[in-house]
Amino acid sequence: MNRELLMLVEAISREKNVERDVVLGAVEAALAQATKKLYAGDVDIRVALDRDSGNYETFRRWHVVPDEAGLQLPDQEILLFEAKEQIPDIEVDEYIEEPIESVPIGRIGAMAAKQVILQKIRDAEREMLLNEFMSRGDNIFVGTVKRMDKGDLIIESGRVEGRLRRNEMIPKENFRAGDRVRAMIMEVDLTLRGAPIVLSRSAPDFMIELFRQEVPEIEQGLLEIKSCARDPGSRAKIAVLSHDKRVDPIGTCVGVRGTRVNGVTNELAGERVDIVLWSEDPAQFVIGALAPANVSSIVVDEERHAMDVVVDEENLAIAIGRGGQNVRLASELTGWKINIMDAAESAQKLAVETDSGRRLFMDKLDVDEEIADILIAEGFTSLEEVAYVPLQEMLEIESFDEDTVNELRTRAKDALLTMEIAREETVDEVSQDLRDLAGLSTEQIAQLAAAGVQTLDDFADLATDELTEITGQSADEATALIMKAREHWFTDDAASQEPRS
Repeated sequence: MNRELLMLVEAISREKNVERDVVLGAVEAALAQATKKLYAGDVDIRVALDRDSGNYETFRRWHVVPDEAGLQLPDQEILLFEAKEQIPDIEVDEYIEEPIESVPIGRIGAMAAKQVILQKIRDAEREMLLNEFMSRGDNIFVGTVKRMDKGDLIIESGRVEGRLRRNEMIPKENFRAGDRVRAMIMEVDLTLRGAPIVLSRSAPDFMIELFRQEVPEIEQGLLEIKSCARDPGSRAKIAVLSHDKRVDPIGTCVGVRGTRVNGVTNELAGERVDIVLWSEDPAQFVIGALAPANVSSIVVDEERHAMDVVVDEENLAIAIGRGGQNVRLASELTGWKINIMDAAESAQKLAVETDSGRRLFMDKLDVDEEIADILIAEGFTSLEEVAYVPLQEMLEIESFDEDTVNELRTRAKDALLTMEIAREETVDEVSQDLRDLAGLSTEQIAQLAAAGVQTLDDFADLATDELTEITGQSADEATALIMKAREHWFTDDAASQEPRS
């Protein structure tokens, strides 16, 4: 019987193209499962099959756990002190085994045992096919629709399957069984039964990969796609850079009569693509990203990582786009927050900022309006700049002599010191739990204190727009912080609802 078993193992190994040890391991698992059926409890069985003779032994075993942990699975575990009575030098996480009677091979006719062997072989085949497929290094999965699974598409390529979830499809796309599909390989998740390759047609990386296939210069390293932003199925923007001055990045990606960009557009259900020239200069990059709108002027705020972009009335709607699409994609492409405004709005904002700066300098430096306006006209916007810009820069201001410059710098430093002391005193009034909230800087805590927000509950009561107005954070950052501050409410509620003993 043992010789017949080994012959069967050899036959299955060759037929299924699976390693012999994998099949033998499946037989061991099947024997162990058949043996477990002879016991009432959930016991742990190990079968050791000799790879040469086909003889096998069966053991019941117990996992050694720490004494303080107690027995969670009494039929499979033994406490350390009890195990040491049998094997003095045994350690936690080792096993104590006891030989038991083996189930004869002839009794493995049960369907359950057969299923274990077949499933192990199927798993091994699946993993082998998957490894073979992934070793090819393909980024795009090409296959045909096999079936629907709870709204997801199962796509078959050879003997390998991928899963395209509904939220990773392009809106309004409809596929039927047998349709050919291309999608980006995002990850491999072996916990997904049947279709472990997770796919996407809406990811920006898919568009980048499609351009890589359409434009040989990208593969050759002459061109590089620096970033991509998509509104799947509607519109997208890509930023390209040429590493060879002889190669026009935009024209090369468009192709003769638009053949290259049309190849990508046709694959993506007519998604329109704006090709933008990437620039190291953030302002120039944003101007290009907002095309086809023409920009009149742009103001960069490095601290807030934002830009105020001024366009004329004719370009305002184009710059914003339908439903804000153009400015949103430009923002995603460049990584900068973009505020679109017309000339009147820009002038109003400039007037407000100028008035604010004038009052700051007049109040903190104790100077008249004329001196404050000179500082503003020379580009000074803060006390820090007055106090710490190189001395020579301020001496170049025609209206100021050396004594005036030194006096202004001294007053600015004194004002900053006074403000810092006041800020520290204000921060001290803020509750410790609010100061400990991860994600808030000392400056932001001071801003909150100045706005009357002094406790964690005060903070948690804020709306997103209120917090962004106080600290200047983005809406996403503000929302995340507020939700974090509210966590203790739910914890306290849960604790209060627990039954008392």
